[in-house]
Amino acid sequence: MQDILNFLDNIPWWAYVLLFLVLVFIWDVFIQKRHTIKHNYPIVGHLRYWLESIGPEMRQYFVANNREELPFNRIERGWIYASAKKENNYEGFGSDRDFYAHQHIFVKNRMMAFNVPEGHPNKENPTFLPCAKVMGAYHKRRKPYRPASVINVSAMSFGSLSAAAIEALNKGVGIAGGYHNTGEGGLSPYHKQGGDVIFHFGTGYFGVRTQDGNFSMEKMKKLVEENPCIKAIEIKLSQGAKPGKGGVLPGAKITPELAEIRGVEVGKDVLSPSTHKAFSSVPELLALIEAIAEETGLPVGIKGAIGKLDQWEELADLMIKTGKGPDFISVDGGEGGTGAAPPSFADHVSLPWVYGFSSLYKVFSERKLTERIVFIGSGKLGFPAKAAMAFAMGADCINVAREAMMSIGCIQAQVCHTNKCPAGIATQKKWLQNGINIPLKSERLAQYFKTFRKEFLEITHASGYEHPCEFTMDDIQVNVDDNDLNRSLASVYGYHKTKVDFKGVQELKDCSYLGSRN
Repeated sequence: MQDILNFLDNIPWWAYVLLFLVLVFIWDVFIQKRHTIKHNYPIVGHLRYWLESIGPEMRQYFVANNREELPFNRIERGWIYASAKKENNYEGFGSDRDFYAHQHIFVKNRMMAFNVPEGHPNKENPTFLPCAKVMGAYHKRRKPYRPASVINVSAMSFGSLSAAAIEALNKGVGIAGGYHNTGEGGLSPYHKQGGDVIFHFGTGYFGVRTQDGNFSMEKMKKLVEENPCIKAIEIKLSQGAKPGKGGVLPGAKITPELAEIRGVEVGKDVLSPSTHKAFSSVPELLALIEAIAEETGLPVGIKGAIGKLDQWEELADLMIKTGKGPDFISVDGGEGGTGAAPPSFADHVSLPWVYGFSSLYKVFSERKLTERIVFIGSGKLGFPAKAAMAFAMGADCINVAREAMMSIGCIQAQVCHTNKCPAGIATQKKWLQNGINIPLKSERLAQYFKTFRKEFLEITHASGYEHPCEFTMDDIQVNVDDNDLNRSLASVYGYHKTKVDFKGVQELKDCSYLGSRN
């Protein structure tokens, strides 16, 4: 044995490398049959696949310019990172945007900006920006809710995101005074870390499901009674990433903890149907909304990506006829989000947010129903200028998903669907999750929200308003095309938003059912 060890010690390092390359050559040419490139170009072919695998990262850091990338370019990501870290997020030497590009947004400032008077809530707290409307007020729910922040965390489930990420997000909204939408994976212990919660369920009814996969009202009532952090209920009709298509969570990811929270079996694939079992028509949906609101006392809303409008029109007509209806509607953009989806869905099914929201809002505006509803926008709106556009179109709050993820460390690696997220956010691998410093990341989410609200208020004041709910369609202009380059939102989308019943920020601060304070 010693002779063998001495012999191995005397072999030069390059001989080991050569032996390894010979073995790879033999494997590529004579054994593996799956890859033509590796067979035809042994050894070198591996370099091609490796370069392809790191292509997004190479383009992100070395190839694409500051404004070129999708879904979020380098300037947008940089603004979120700097805002979350309370660093300098300014630009120098002017903007590098193409001001004449299609859909470029212009917020029209007033000659004399709004002057914040002494004693005003924003003198004391320049990030205080609650929603101007109250969920459940019109329908007289027993527990109406006014979100304490106009920016909040969108639906991302435990299972899709890691436990550490969910905990950091919830603690962050607790610090910033926002709410945290659970996503359709059920309410986990990581959602109960100090932030207000909107409980969201989809076709799988996770957390409120019977053994055979139906919706359980008894479980819903018990969940709400045992968790006072839940402030509202959201029924998912569809999501931007894959409207009309159910989700799949592989059995390999179903840990005992996930199984208990979702009410499913350990190690067994979980399939979310494409349609609901609890209702199959608009009247049945309306009946479920009213039943949940009556049993829990909470505001109940719906979430959808927008395509055809016939059933939305039916819902609006029923609301007029019955006086009942959802307390809020979350409109998701068809641009997709954290949810994994086939490219055919992510690229082509349902409308982008601006087209979808404007189409839907008109349905309710024409029927004079908008005052009953809190409209929530979700679709890359986590930037002050885009938020101004959304509020001018009729949004009352915005939800952010990927922007929130970036504030806690997401690098846009675009591998959310692989369980290999390098930032530990969209993975169930414990080693990768261990890189998330929860107290630090929660502070960064909170700081991003506070910076966002502060800059959003500054834009609002520059436009002459006290609160963004006062924006009108004529306050924002957008580039349309070369022949008709610049028009107001009202001209482009063909409607005027309904004026919000707003009497002043002081009234919002004094509201008894305001959510968690900032």
